[in-house]
Amino acid sequence: MDLKLPITIQDEMDDEVIQSRGLLDLASGEITDVRYEDHDLEDDGFPAERDDYDFTCGTLSNGSRDVEFRVEVDVVGRRYSITPSELLELKGRAAKLFSTNPDAPPAPPPAKKAPRRRA
Repeated sequence: MDLKLPITIQDEMDDEVIQSRGLLDLASGEITDVRYEDHDLEDDGFPAERDDYDFTCGTLSNGSRDVEFRVEVDVVGRRYSITPSELLELKGRAAKLFSTNPDAPPAPPPAKKAPRRRA
């Protein structure tokens, strides 16, 4: 099954964030079709090659709800992906994200149980 979801990618620098969009393949963890916003690869270079590069994360969204995850960067190949363990965790979080109404308010935290009385 070929399931690819649109994501937002944030390359974090010391003083700025470079935004892009791509497609996350839920089978392999590869991120393809990356398109930068207000950043030209020819003129500005690959973000992770810069001296002030810090880290990269991704965001999967459904309406007003988001799930953030860590993104691995292959500087030599200029590619993005997520690790198998991160992908497994993201699949569970994405299932929750897409199984709820995107515009519904977040569910309240569960009520705390009263302490048991000892006899």
